[in-house]
Amino acid sequence: MPWSQGHVGSTPTPGTTEDRRQLEAGSHVIDLVIVGAGAAGLATAIFTRRADPRRRVVLLEGAKKPGAKILVSGGARCNVTNARVTEADFWGGRRAIVRRVLRSFSVTDTIAFFQDLGVSLHEEADGKLFPDSNRARDVLDALLRAVHDAGVELRCGHRVLGVRQADEGFAIETSHGPIQARALVLATGGLSLPKSGSDGAGVQFAAALGHTIVPMTPGLVPLRLDPDSRFPFATLSGVAHDADVSVTAGGRVVERLRGALLWTHFGISGPVALNASRVLLRARLDGQEASLAIGFVPGYDFQRLEETFVRAARDRPTSTVQALLTAWLPASVAAAIAAYAPIDAAIPLAQWTREDRRRLVHALTALELAVVDSRGYNYAEVTAGGVALDEIDPATMESRNVRNLFLVGEMLDVDGRLGGFNFQWAWASGKTAARGVTRLR
Repeated sequence: MPWSQGHVGSTPTPGTTEDRRQLEAGSHVIDLVIVGAGAAGLATAIFTRRADPRRRVVLLEGAKKPGAKILVSGGARCNVTNARVTEADFWGGRRAIVRRVLRSFSVTDTIAFFQDLGVSLHEEADGKLFPDSNRARDVLDALLRAVHDAGVELRCGHRVLGVRQADEGFAIETSHGPIQARALVLATGGLSLPKSGSDGAGVQFAAALGHTIVPMTPGLVPLRLDPDSRFPFATLSGVAHDADVSVTAGGRVVERLRGALLWTHFGISGPVALNASRVLLRARLDGQEASLAIGFVPGYDFQRLEETFVRAARDRPTSTVQALLTAWLPASVAAAIAAYAPIDAAIPLAQWTREDRRRLVHALTALELAVVDSRGYNYAEVTAGGVALDEIDPATMESRNVRNLFLVGEMLDVDGRLGGFNFQWAWASGKTAARGVTRLR
């Protein structure tokens, strides 16, 4: 049975007459308030109460129901984590800080945590770990049961409107009235998938409290191509294949990626495009001239592919260019590249001129796509940028600027590649914050 998502503990609910009276009297200071009941907020709440059951923990969620992003993640299956996670799987702040946080709660720890919650995981391609039921709902329900069992007070529909420092910690203004807290965890996420409730409010709170904000951009987001570009990408809508992707910024290649590419009516998507999007958009936001190029034959540079074509013409002179291309690529993609080059794909290899061969090889190994923009935060899986990571203590996730303020999850300047890495950051940063909170006296 799914746990009721409006659970409130034994203390009065903020907004009631009694609660307001206590607040006004200054006698109702909560030990810890967590803002945001997404993955990181839920994890922080569970780990804190498990470590210190005497500490009162209130978890505020602006939406009517918590965990909206969990439910839609991984095609509604929830890619809980990845079998192999290191700091190299993330962009943003210093990797040494990311590494330290990740080591506080490993993939093995995550698997054991969910097993304890009754959610066993299995591994799929590229190390992705999903619940055996293949249902994101089961993951969320297990977390909500754990929140209840730990004695966390979950208050949905309680939108935080403002935060400021006060004599005893923090004064928090909510849609149900004021709350006072000795310690505060911001776990509000970034700007991605705003329909889930992510609006960047927590980042604004952090900025108001004195934190530096790294400019934000969509991450893991499909890219839109110029509809007037010479390469006929729209004719390939729905076609997928493996590809190499390189991102060039400031006159040099800054990222090389490999994976599945999906052509769409608006441009490109698929894992390799989503991973590349962050790098491209970040570079452009920083004012650099940045571009993206596709290699249609993974692992082949210009020289290797040309040598392969020369051998093929020698060994199979009567074979056609089209036959050669379709050995590597879907027929529709092969035809599109031939039209772009342009070359006559029906000619025998023996009649292929050096100029035609080299033109095709260049298109196959470094076809620059005219990326005009991304599809925006509505389609982004993460937010790149956020609160500067250097301003957080990686041993506790406590702010270096504001005592008893903790920051976790996506609102920090950390974003992982596709495949469960961002969830692992949520669990690990939540665990680290809980350890920091329980050290407070």
